[in-house]
Amino acid sequence: MSQAEIGLIGLGVMGSNLALNIAEKGNRIAVFNRTTTRTDAFMASAGNLAAELVPAKTMEDFIASIRPPRPVIIMVKAGEPVDEQIAVLKKLMAKNDIIIDAGNANFRDTMRRFRELEGIGLTFIGMGVSGGEEGARHGPSIMVGGTPESYARVEKVLIAISAKFKGDPCCAWLGPNGAGHFVKTIHNGIEYADMQMIAEIYGVLRDGLGMKPKAIGEVFAKWNKGRLNSYLIEITAAVLAANDPKTGAPIVDVILDSAGQKGTGRWAVIEAQMMGVPATAIEAAVAARSLSAMKKERVTASAVFTKAGSNSLGDPNSLIDKLELALFAGKIAAYAQGFAVMEAASKEFSWNLPMATIARIWRAGCIIRSQFLDTIASAFEQNKGLSNLLLAPDFVTMMQGATPALRHIVARGAQEGLPLPALSSALAYFDSYRQARGTANLIQAQRDFFGAHGFKRLDAEGDFHGPWGSGN
Repeated sequence: MSQAEIGLIGLGVMGSNLALNIAEKGNRIAVFNRTTTRTDAFMASAGNLAAELVPAKTMEDFIASIRPPRPVIIMVKAGEPVDEQIAVLKKLMAKNDIIIDAGNANFRDTMRRFRELEGIGLTFIGMGVSGGEEGARHGPSIMVGGTPESYARVEKVLIAISAKFKGDPCCAWLGPNGAGHFVKTIHNGIEYADMQMIAEIYGVLRDGLGMKPKAIGEVFAKWNKGRLNSYLIEITAAVLAANDPKTGAPIVDVILDSAGQKGTGRWAVIEAQMMGVPATAIEAAVAARSLSAMKKERVTASAVFTKAGSNSLGDPNSLIDKLELALFAGKIAAYAQGFAVMEAASKEFSWNLPMATIARIWRAGCIIRSQFLDTIASAFEQNKGLSNLLLAPDFVTMMQGATPALRHIVARGAQEGLPLPALSSALAYFDSYRQARGTANLIQAQRDFFGAHGFKRLDAEGDFHGPWGSGN
């Protein structure tokens, strides 16, 4: 029997789907799971794809069944389980073999693992995979970080299993060591912001305009045919149209309003802060999820404070178009922030991230796929050294057309007590970014007054102190 082209450890939902995708695309794959009963069940359910699968009962048999240099994908829980799995593999693998972490790892862990394995002759790939269970099975967006040589060994397999956008594979090598996992982290940060803004617009339609889920779903379905066309808008319409089999009520009305998170959003915010890049819409989205989890406190507070008036915004028809434009403007700001963070990281870690390529491999397969990713790719190609998407001519035009609506919706939301944290943050970011002379001069004066930190002057070079101690 011929050797497998690649191996995979961890036959959970994502691992199983990825293995079947690899097999379906004609690549022989070895599979292993710590619990052998899961391996047996997986093989029994593989159908005619079982012929491309090589199940192994022991790690030794698993490694021996893969063609050298051996690429092995790890699909286990992030953190210590990955390190534990690497420790086992190190004892069995040979020089130039490749360990691939396809989970949602902290890119700093990826960089550490890369260095550690490099010292013993093995290599490491940190591979961001977006698209959820469906993407893993039928075509995800794949973001690879590692050496060009290690990517060349697995490129054929990864290109084959990736999503395709008009025939173009949504898979690319983005840079060394942690580049792939960092890009996936920022992808998820943008995803947080996008989802939060959609939820805020849903809140306005529900609480400010008194609309029911089915009607709101019809609004999102209509928007999905225009400038907001995207996977998240599409599934929002589907979610709002669905009914609960148990009660017959709209399913969204029986779901607890407490959102979970697994860490990638927080990582995106932390890295943005560490690099001094404002990512305020992403920060607001992460904070909103944390606040959503404080259900008991929110219920208590709702009994103490006056509730926002239901249907307080009047006729839905007068606001629908403005809500669409407001969401569009907020979405642009979130993407601009995410790409700005990636640009800063690219410089800090000498990755030379290909921004246009990143936009293109997000066009299919991934959760934040949307129609204007082509425009983002073109913006980076046509404006070399572009520091922020908001400065690209196409986005200047779009923001000038959409920002008045964002301003109107944020103002009305504030007046009526409807929380719009991410949309408000996006607007404040935009207004601050376009302000030639801001208010930080006062902050610098304050810092110098209490801490003698010094300040720069507009009319002279050097560092200066104020006349705070002179009695003036």
